[in-house]
Amino acid sequence: MKLKNIIQNHKADPYLVRKPYIIAEAGVNHEGSMELAKRLIEEAKEGGAHAIKFQTYKAETIASKHSPSYWDTSKEATKSQYELFKKYDKFWKKEYEELKRSCDDFDIEFMSTPFDSSSAIFLNELMDVFKISSSDITNLPFIELMCGFGKPIILSTGASYIWEVQQALEKIHEYQIPVCLMHCILNYPTLDENANLGMIKNLMTKFQDCIPGYSDHTLPNDMSVLVSANLLGAVIIEKHFTHDKTLPGNDHYHAMDKTDLKHFFNKIESIYKTIGSFEKKPLSTEEISRANARRSLVTSKEIKKGQTISLDMLTWKRPASGISPKHINDVIGCIALDDLQEDSVLQWGMIKK
Repeated sequence: MKLKNIIQNHKADPYLVRKPYIIAEAGVNHEGSMELAKRLIEEAKEGGAHAIKFQTYKAETIASKHSPSYWDTSKEATKSQYELFKKYDKFWKKEYEELKRSCDDFDIEFMSTPFDSSSAIFLNELMDVFKISSSDITNLPFIELMCGFGKPIILSTGASYIWEVQQALEKIHEYQIPVCLMHCILNYPTLDENANLGMIKNLMTKFQDCIPGYSDHTLPNDMSVLVSANLLGAVIIEKHFTHDKTLPGNDHYHAMDKTDLKHFFNKIESIYKTIGSFEKKPLSTEEISRANARRSLVTSKEIKKGQTISLDMLTWKRPASGISPKHINDVIGCIALDDLQEDSVLQWGMIKK
């Protein structure tokens, strides 16, 4: 199913656990190479991702020349946001049009997060859903610009208070646009103990008209963080994606690769086999247990024909082939139609009122 349809068709559900839609966040891990960007598209598809997302910006419009870093400088040594973004802002309209065509060829949804008005305007021609970065959750005029396109919104909530999320949603709801609300921790990388996946439930409770999601910045390891996020309700999951996790700098070191993606989907398939149905009912494989492991009313002593049955004459034992213990009050006071030996499993044909 297309991402737009998933968000539009959302209905609040306390049992909202379903296999996730995965967005491989390539960001600018192409490092300005069209060949590498297309390789990322191919490998994201090979890994099983449903969409691949890039980031569209120019250094001059995203950060002042005096913007300090907010990432782990032991992994990415650049301490100026402007200088870092300047390294990776090589693609613009023509390049993203080419990437969109490549995504179509590989049958994977194309996305890119805009970080300025110009990129939002031309990206509107290329995608059905807009992603708003955590960094823009208080940028209400920019949010309003994207709402003007009338398309579903994915809103990341990293480093936000509930009231800030509420303010952004109030602006979006003015346009009656469906929203996916992504829990996110805005640390690069995010330590597992800081992931706070329980916040997914908080967002689900506070904003029941939004489909829940999760944008992840933890180290991939065994992908259990993403699995846990899905089981807590995140339907749309986004994680940085690379072709080589050993590359230095930027977003490679906390990204997943195609092998991680395949491992994640294998885990998800295995887990969903154990989740099974949300409707409580016995399985066909349990029929023998219903018959043999449950109990019946059984005589605790010999009962003569014509005797009135009293409580002290009864107990309950396996199997369940006789009168259920739930009918004990109906049996007390009945008359035995024949002699009944001790340890007889009572049947309705053995007694009468």
